[in-house]
Amino acid sequence: MLRTPDDRFASLPGYPYPPRYVAIADRELGELHMNHVDTGPADAAPVLLLHGQPTWSYLYRKVIAGLVARGHRCVAPDLIGYGRSDKPDDRFAYTFEAHVRWLRDFVETLDLRGVTLVCQDWGGPLGLAVLAALPERFARVVAANTILHTSDERLAGRLTWANHGIADGRVVLQEALVDYLAYTMRARDFEASTLVRFATTTDVPDEVLAAYDAPFPDEPHKTGVRQMTALLPLTRNDPGARIDRRTMEVLRTWDKPFLTAYSDGDPATAGWERVFQEEVPGAKGQPHVTIEGAGHFLQEDRGEELATVIADLIDATPA
Repeated sequence: MLRTPDDRFASLPGYPYPPRYVAIADRELGELHMNHVDTGPADAAPVLLLHGQPTWSYLYRKVIAGLVARGHRCVAPDLIGYGRSDKPDDRFAYTFEAHVRWLRDFVETLDLRGVTLVCQDWGGPLGLAVLAALPERFARVVAANTILHTSDERLAGRLTWANHGIADGRVVLQEALVDYLAYTMRARDFEASTLVRFATTTDVPDEVLAAYDAPFPDEPHKTGVRQMTALLPLTRNDPGARIDRRTMEVLRTWDKPFLTAYSDGDPATAGWERVFQEEVPGAKGQPHVTIEGAGHFLQEDRGEELATVIADLIDATPA
């Protein structure tokens, strides 16, 4: 069990938050410790900010500042294997089911209620699966550049990056999606900052790029980051696809507010906003937004704007 040394997180630009750990009992690994940011009024309903691969809670620093200024409490965990959280060095410890279980235990241990879920990248499949298991704890959702891959045939023609089944047990996959998976598995030098630089539209300063790399000083600390790509559902038989289908079944009954806030520069997730808008009852009539001039990591490119979208939704939809 690894944990990145604290000195790696000293003086990161825009991120003054000390470590805060929640202990999670894992039936195979023993006790795990998940770090998180918890800032803003303690008596306010929490906004749960979930990152994906290969980032960590640092991604949300601009969003956190904007939400706290509007009087909201922000809770931003580092997934297991990321940020300051514990990092098992056995890649087989990281499964889709385990990530969901760890995150669910985090929500229950902190007893989060009235939650506004904000999810991007892998934060969507994981966070929405927790919502599906604990719907009474959640008040609303903001989905931002995220996916819920089921590989269902009905997704044909609806996504910019294809990922759907067809007849005779075949699948259609976007070449770029397969290239991305292969790169994270095969690249000798894999740095989080490389993907952040590639998937943003703004000129990210070197010191900020270094902050994204801070949790991952060597290859053993990157085990969870690399393995997460291997968990991406690419067929209808994938365990993750089955989890995503169960999640989607719950979302098709979800009538609480569900807002999409996708950027205009992220082909990897483009089309999913329309799927959610069409299939989630709570998305009907919501002021869905397209955040212009942002890439996949819209929190980095347009974090202040995303914070305004989230705060406006909370103000407009009191629980």
